[in-house]
Amino acid sequence: MKMGKKYSDSVKLLDKAKLYDANEAISLVCQTAKAKFDETIELHMRLGVDSRHADQQVRGAIVLPNGTGKTVKVLVFTKGDKVQAALDAGADYAGAEEYVEKIQKENWFDFDVVIASPDMMGVVGRLGKILGPKGLMPNPKAGTVSPDVAKAVKEAKAGKIEYRLDKTNIIHCPIGKASFGPEKLQENFDALVGAVIKARPAAAKGQYIKSCVIASTMGPGIKVNYTKLG
Repeated sequence: MKMGKKYSDSVKLLDKAKLYDANEAISLVCQTAKAKFDETIELHMRLGVDSRHADQQVRGAIVLPNGTGKTVKVLVFTKGDKVQAALDAGADYAGAEEYVEKIQKENWFDFDVVIASPDMMGVVGRLGKILGPKGLMPNPKAGTVSPDVAKAVKEAKAGKIEYRLDKTNIIHCPIGKASFGPEKLQENFDALVGAVIKARPAAAKGQYIKSCVIASTMGPGIKVNYTKLG
């Protein structure tokens, strides 16, 4: 597989055998983000748990101190005066059955986050097979099912991210944009890693963080010294 010149130049900056301290890795990832657009910086953590067991799930949400750098469109399922409260808080869309129909009949997906008030979950449940596979189904653990929809909207707009294990026990999350610079990315990195460590299941045995890699959208992966992360 032929690599582009920018990618090849970035690889030359790295020692592939080395585990970098987090601050070094973050500084390097900024140097290797050479694309013409503002690349997203992602964190990938493999955990020493088995996601097939309910008591070893790792899932939650956190508002990153410096946000994600991405503008998110928010759809809120709610009714009554909470519709206006959600819109006032910055929601792009808010309502009930009309949006269920729009998604079902028009295959409409002009949103990045779905929030629901608890009384709407019966309605939203009808969209489980559509929203679930896309990772958009509202969930109390992620704070996207909330009686205070206005607060949930503000958090989503401020850069709230959800972290959860995939089938291979890896968490993939954005920690910002290359333009943030090392300092802001480090703050976001520390906040996310801290949240994942705090969410360690009691059933998890042995080394909790098995590996940690950060990378920009178009750049190479940089290995972080996971033994220093806790």
